[in-house]
Order: sequence, then structure tokens, then C-alpha cells
Amino acid sequence: MGRPEILSDLRALARVVAVRGNIDTEGWAAGLPMTASVEAGSARIYVLHNLHELDCDPAARGFDIVISGHSHKPGKSERGGVTYLNPGSAGPRRFRLPVTLARLDASRAPWVVEFVPLTPAIGEVRPNRSAGLDY
Repeated sequence: MGRPEILSDLRALARVVAVRGNIDTEGWAAGLPMTASVEAGSARIYVLHNLHELDCDPAARGFDIVISGHSHKPGKSERGGVTYLNPGSAGPRRFRLPVTLARLDASRAPWVVEFVPLTPAIGEVRPNRSAGLDY
């Protein structure tokens, strides 16, 4: 998230399940879990920031969907009966990747995923990679 206000703003809109990411290093983020599991519709979902840190076999644990983000690259794939989803990034544009979110219809299988492109705000501040930011 980067800032606690983002979570507050999202919680004003809907229920939020959030996990700690690599830029969530300040005190406010200490309460965020590294992983979360949630049920939506008929789907059991496992959430983590970086898919490379997946420490379980989702299918063996009964998960239908794994959601991760770290790369900011939107995508969907399936392995071993589990759908892997990266919604992309709804924050500042990273690299040349699109600014997106994903809408997941978990009310029935097969799960329907729609990637929603977001239009950056006028005057969007783009990260300066030479400033030492880890993107």
C-alpha cells in the first residue's frame, strides 16, 4: 500500500483484505499479515504479496485461487487446478506496465477475471528510479 490512508480510503468503499508488501515497512504496517486466506462465493483464496514467497501447496490446502502482486504485471494463469492472479497495480505506473485492477467473479467456477485499466490522474507523479526507490 505504501501509506495507511490508502487502506482507510478503500475500507470506506468495501471490505478489504490486505497483506504487507515490500514497501510497507513503517510502524503502521506491522499489523498487516504476510498472508491471508478468504472465502468469496464458492472460492477459497490465498493472498500474499510476492508469489515467489509462496510457502505452501495451494491445491493441497484446498485453495482455488492465489492472488499476489509484487511484479505489478497483470496476469492470470492456472496450474494444478489453482488459478493464479496478479491484478497489476492501481497505484503509480511502474516501469511501462499498465495501471490496472482485477475484478474476480468467484460466484461460480470457472472463475471469471476481468482486468480493468485505470486512467492515471492528471499530473500523475511517476517514481524516479534514480532516487533509490525499490520498484
